[in-house]
Amino acid sequence: MSPPPAVASLAAALAAGTVVLDGGMSNQLEAAGHDLSDELWSARLLAERPEAITEAHLAYFEAGADVAITSSYQATFEGFAHRGIGREEAARLLALSVELARDAARQARDKQARDKGVTRPLWVAASVGPYGAMLADGSEYRGRYGLSVDELERFHRPRLEALAAAAPDVLALETVPDADEAEALLRAVRGLGVPVWLSYSVTGDRTRAGQPLEEAFALAAGRDEVIAVGVNCCVPEDVDAAVATAARVTGRPVVVYPNSGEVWDADTRAWRGRSTFAAEEVLRWRESGARLIGGCCRVGPKAVASIARTLGAA
Repeated sequence: MSPPPAVASLAAALAAGTVVLDGGMSNQLEAAGHDLSDELWSARLLAERPEAITEAHLAYFEAGADVAITSSYQATFEGFAHRGIGREEAARLLALSVELARDAARQARDKQARDKGVTRPLWVAASVGPYGAMLADGSEYRGRYGLSVDELERFHRPRLEALAAAAPDVLALETVPDADEAEALLRAVRGLGVPVWLSYSVTGDRTRAGQPLEEAFALAAGRDEVIAVGVNCCVPEDVDAAVATAARVTGRPVVVYPNSGEVWDADTRAWRGRSTFAAEEVLRWRESGARLIGGCCRVGPKAVASIARTLGAA
């Protein structure tokens, strides 16, 4: 399914101003009563309850998000194979993740047209999670899997091809914990014809694997496919310095969507701590170079609506 021809590219929108991202897919699905205690996480619902995913995307569009990030973060050929799903069906489900987000965008635009007589551009970002997400053991918060860059490139390329064939507006290379994996992903997207953003998961001024962010962001500098670079699924307190570094090192628009500030416990598969996310912080992030701004885990439609209002009012 192709995007509406009248919608400007996301890269053009970033050149013109700030774009609002959605929030966490998993927490929105859990809030709707869906059980995600599974290795496939939200990707399981692609096969079992696709309409639930459309409804989650729609909730964020109606809250003011301009971009929906698909439910393919944990969707891989290997992960689906562990559940007895063959490659042809897995490819269909990967493409379906893009189609469901497109359908939600169409519904949101139709509602805008009915209620307000105008519509705003809406985009779809196909989520590409790290290798560790497939392992479902918290490795995406550590990196250092013991695989070479070439091995990681071979892992990522087939699903990138499947997602690119579904014609998203952008590929979201997100929650990347390791600069080596970033290099593999940037190699794997060559020739696909779809722009990408690269977003690291970080702790302080380093990737989760311990590399300095200045070096990690530098991998994206000069890559024509990359329209934005930044961080996601980190605590809000780590955003300010990361945004400034990404903007300085790459000269590109910065993408930022932290989690709520709570911490994921991989052993108990539960969140702990308290939320420290505050919508008013987005103005400071924008001043530092952030142009794609939203939330990740535990940041829901209410918070996204606050982000949209704050940016719109300013």
